[in-house]
Amino acid sequence: MQKILSVAGPTASGKTGLAIALAKKYGGEVISCDSMQIYRGMAIGTAAPTPEEMDGIPHHLIGICSPGDQFSAAEWVALAKECIDDITARGKLPILCGGTGLYLDSLTKITEFSENTGDDAVRAELQAFAAANGNDALHAMLAEIDPEAAETIHPNNVKRVIRAIEIFRVTGMTKTETDRQQTAGEAPYREFRLILTYQNRDVLYDRIDRRVGLMLDAGLLEEARVLYASGGLTGTSWQAIGYKELLPYFEGSCSLEEAANQIRQSSRRYAKRQITWFKRSDGYELVMDQEDGSVRNMTDLLEEINNALIANKFLN
Repeated sequence: MQKILSVAGPTASGKTGLAIALAKKYGGEVISCDSMQIYRGMAIGTAAPTPEEMDGIPHHLIGICSPGDQFSAAEWVALAKECIDDITARGKLPILCGGTGLYLDSLTKITEFSENTGDDAVRAELQAFAAANGNDALHAMLAEIDPEAAETIHPNNVKRVIRAIEIFRVTGMTKTETDRQQTAGEAPYREFRLILTYQNRDVLYDRIDRRVGLMLDAGLLEEARVLYASGGLTGTSWQAIGYKELLPYFEGSCSLEEAANQIRQSSRRYAKRQITWFKRSDGYELVMDQEDGSVRNMTDLLEEINNALIANKFLN
C-alpha cells in the first residue's frame, strides 16, 4: 500500500512551511490539497507558495486550470492519484498539503464516487429556488434534510448545497449517509495525517490578520482587479476568499481598509469551518502554539513528528 503524509488544518496555520520542511527531511514532493490553488492567476489570494518558498521542492496541482473552469473533488482526486503514483514510482514520498478537507477525505477515504445520483430537473428546480429565495433559504432546506452536511457546507457554496439536496431527492439517502457507505471499503493509501491545531484561537486569528496585510502588500489588489477585468472569476473560483470582498471597493461603495477587514473576517469564518471539519477527522494533532503565544520552532515540530512517525511504524 502506498504511503502518503498529509498536512492539514485551517488557513494560515503554517501548513506550507511545514510540508516543505518535511519534504526536505524525508525526500518528498508536495501535492496541493487546496480547492482554490488549482486556479491560475490567483496565487496571491490563495496563498500559493512562491518559488522562493518552495525552495527547490517540487509542487503539484497548483495553477492547473483557468478561474472560469468548473472543477470538482472527483477531478482533483483523479489528478492527485496520478501524482501519487508518479512520485512513489520515483522513490519519493507524496506529501499532501492543504485545508480543503473534502478533497483530502475524498482521496483517502472514499473508495469510489456515487454514480447515477444526478437529476437535471431537480438541479434546475433547486437553482431556481435559490435565485428566488436566496442562498440562506436553500441552505435551510439542506439543514432540515441533512444537518451534518449543512454544518460543513457554507450557504454561499450553492453548487455543493444543491448537490447535497439532489442526492437526497434522487436516492432517498442523505449525502452524509452516502459518504459513509462510500467510505466503508479499505482505505486506498496508508496515510499519516498531521492536523495543525492552536490552543489559543487568537494566535491563529492574528496570523490570519497579518497574512491579509502581507497579501495586500504583495499585490492582491492588482491580482483581483485583473481577474474582474477579464471576467474570469466565475463558478467555483468565485468562492475564493480575498477577491469577492474587494468588489465593493472596486465599485466605490467601501474603502480599501473596510474591504481588507471583510477579507480578515471571511478568513476567520473559513478557519472555523476548517477546524470543525478536521475535528471529526482521524489524525495526529500537532499543536503549533506555545503558552506565551509564540509559534513553536520548526526543529521542535520536526522532532515531534519524526517520533510520531516512528511510533506508528510509518517510516518502516
